[in-house]
Amino acid sequence: MKRMTGELLHPETRDAPTGPRTTGHASSPSQAGRGRSPLRRAAGGVLVPVAAVVAAIAGAAVFLGTAAVTAAIPVLGAAALVAVLAVGFLLARPAFALLGARRPGSAAVAFAGAVALAVAGASAVTVFRPMPGDQAAPAPAGVAFWDLPTGSRIAYTAVRAADPRPTPVIFLHGGPGTPGEGVPDVARALAGRGFDVYAYDQVGAGRSTRLADVTGYTVARHVADLEAIRHVLGADKLILVGRSWGGALTARYLAAHPRHVAKAVFVSPGPLWEGSYPDHDTGDPWSVLPPAQARLRDELAGTPRMIVQSVLMGLNPNAAHALVPDDEADPWFRRVMLTGKDATHCPGGPSAPVHGNRPGFYANQLTSADAERAADPRPALRAIEVPALILRGECDYLKPEVAEDYRRALPHAALVPVRGAGHSITAEQPGYLPLLRDFLLR
Repeated sequence: MKRMTGELLHPETRDAPTGPRTTGHASSPSQAGRGRSPLRRAAGGVLVPVAAVVAAIAGAAVFLGTAAVTAAIPVLGAAALVAVLAVGFLLARPAFALLGARRPGSAAVAFAGAVALAVAGASAVTVFRPMPGDQAAPAPAGVAFWDLPTGSRIAYTAVRAADPRPTPVIFLHGGPGTPGEGVPDVARALAGRGFDVYAYDQVGAGRSTRLADVTGYTVARHVADLEAIRHVLGADKLILVGRSWGGALTARYLAAHPRHVAKAVFVSPGPLWEGSYPDHDTGDPWSVLPPAQARLRDELAGTPRMIVQSVLMGLNPNAAHALVPDDEADPWFRRVMLTGKDATHCPGGPSAPVHGNRPGFYANQLTSADAERAADPRPALRAIEVPALILRGECDYLKPEVAEDYRRALPHAALVPVRGAGHSITAEQPGYLPLLRDFLLR
């Protein structure tokens, strides 16, 4: 009865052909897949690897983009994986549909998960794999600490005179962030002439405080620490001997506190004001590295972890610090510096001594960046009546106009060339002591 009724209601079906119908019912996925054109299958085959690549790129972009708002590495990693999963699924689903998959959505989910796992695994053994560190060298005898009101805990060494003059001598190391070990060799000779002599590790370097917020490494912070040290010593005036970047720091302190500087010595000083050299063309010691050392430096700087860290430095330095902390960054920085330790000497000069007092990577990077934004100190220096001595090694990689800039800015400055020395006058030409001693005693 029902069959008859059906035929009466649909009389057109009685003589219908038995082949595949083109209307009324959808074909099964497997039938649809068999009907795909080669061109559609080819498009799906191309889209699958494209989906994997684009998903990985999206994850990297989200990782870096999220760093602009947070320094929490777990958050950055989770956001990146979510992006990989989402983009991988959205692109893979049409790809598997083109390929004729029975369940393209399920295939896309599995594909996106596999890509996320691959990205996570590759990142774990490259970007997130810590670099080898080293043991910090034990502090030699005589190292002590100042706990300053600025929040810095500063490591220092001293040689004191038996009958000290009221004005101590303070040596300021270079870098930024590359301290020496102890007081320089001339300290005992100066102490014999009645000077208390101090050398300290600037904040973020050596055995001194590392800042949790690395954006705190500024020129102003270094100047404030030095002023706090003056108060701790109870000295009305200081004699400052600044080497390389320490010369620039001496000039900054002198501009800020001219009444508290008795004399200033600039030994192979770094640029007085970075704004004078917008192209940073002051001299490049790395350009003269031997090929083997140059390759080693490039290898150290070219690891995926340090490349990502470098990008993060431009987006959020604290995120870079969270990814590569001080205990890892400082030994890495030391290895990089050691590749070029002899590149600043006169040709054939003695090899620079090596010590174990760690440099500070973030102090170096962030202080240098801040120096490029700092105001020009030269107008203030031109009005200062403090005697100054500028020493420049004849082989210094820094261009002569860098030292000349100090002579022009300081009304009572003498510029003296030192033969047989490069950038590190104290190591290459110990004979500079009479120049220093005579200037301090004059």
